[in-house]
Amino acid sequence: MSLVEQITIGLDDLGLGDHADKAEPLAHYLELIARWNRVTNLTAIRKPEDMVSLHLLDSLSVSPHVNGTRILDVGSGAGLPGIPLALFQPDKAFILLDSNGKKTRFMTQAAIELGLGNVTVLQQRIEDCTEPFDQVISRAFASLDDFVSLCMPRVKIGGSLLAMKGPSEVDQADRIPAACVHELQVPGLDRARYLVVVTRSEGVNS
Repeated sequence: MSLVEQITIGLDDLGLGDHADKAEPLAHYLELIARWNRVTNLTAIRKPEDMVSLHLLDSLSVSPHVNGTRILDVGSGAGLPGIPLALFQPDKAFILLDSNGKKTRFMTQAAIELGLGNVTVLQQRIEDCTEPFDQVISRAFASLDDFVSLCMPRVKIGGSLLAMKGPSEVDQADRIPAACVHELQVPGLDRARYLVVVTRSEGVNS
């Protein structure tokens, strides 16, 4: 089975079958990660076919929860989940933030090759980012507690934090007021995945 076919099946299983035309650029993106991975440590997953469920479909599984117009992806690394989401939601601006220069150079190149005009890449620490965003999302940035304390001040009133977590971390959500946990359905993944959503209300800074 080709990589494009594998992605097409995964998109269909995820309920995104009407976006089958995105399979080819997504395959190119994974091949780009694999190529850069030979000299730059972007991800521990080396084979593009293994990245389909572990990275690509995992990232896209949060699509129904992404809203607003400006989305910050913190600790984006190889551009996950920001780049796949930007490809599927061209009406939103995605800002991909990482402090590692090699990773930001990769993301910049990937956005160019995929023609993603709605992607901006920043080499910066979250502490130095002062802009307000509708949502801040993270897939592998920090513990849930640290993510909330560092990133909530960057969320507009009424906006939200989106933290993608595994079973070992999701229990932390019990300690966070207003946190809502959603179980994610990721095709081909044999482990549980969750999305913790924390909405910022008036007067809440952390």
